Amino acid sequence: MMDLDPRLYENSVSDNDVRNIVLSYLMHNCFKETAETFLSSTGLKLPVDYSVNVDKRKAIFNFVQEGNTLKAIELTEELAPNLLENDMDLHFDLLSLHFIELVRSRKCTEALEFGQKKLTSFGKVPKYVEKLEDFMALLAYEEPEKSPMFHLLSPEYRQNVADSLNRAVLAHANLPAYSSLERVVQQATVVRQYLQQEVGKDSYPPFSLKAFLSK
Repeated sequence: MMDLDPRLYENSVSDNDVRNIVLSYLMHNCFKETAETFLSSTGLKLPVDYSVNVDKRKAIFNFVQEGNTLKAIELTEELAPNLLENDMDLHFDLLSLHFIELVRSRKCTEALEFGQKKLTSFGKVPKYVEKLEDFMALLAYEEPEKSPMFHLLSPEYRQNVADSLNRAVLAHANLPAYSSLERVVQQATVVRQYLQQEVGKDSYPPFSLKAFLSK
């Protein structure tokens, strides 16, 4: 395995570059209080773009994670008009998440009524049919958490929807949909894949963040 000596690139990345990457991650994920503490300890100044609607974004993000999807939709429509109207996939995910929360609360009749009112129209689009079948199948189980579709009720599923919505709101405001840290990792992964193809598998194995952090 061929590894690059980081000492060869000591002058290419400054401490401020690293701090700005950390700051970008904190603000991207709405960790406003932590970012303010970080700013006060480093002497950095917060770029204007980073602070745009961060409080509203945080509220939307938290509502999704708490399962209050309808409130998240309401705030999203206030903050980013037409976003959900133009992003059918995201709108479907949010409405479906509310359906799932009703099932989780054992409000099956209410879930069925909501599904018929808000989700039926998506059934006309082939790519949503299988997902709709999975959602509706939850109604057949007394304990949906133990069904084959248990992952739909997991915190990770909520987190994925919340992350997608956060990225969409940022993009709607003409801000990067991914933090600088995520883009650096994505770039490193792409570069390593390219080197593997061009030079050979033994010289440059695929980049793994987990493996890199464990060194």
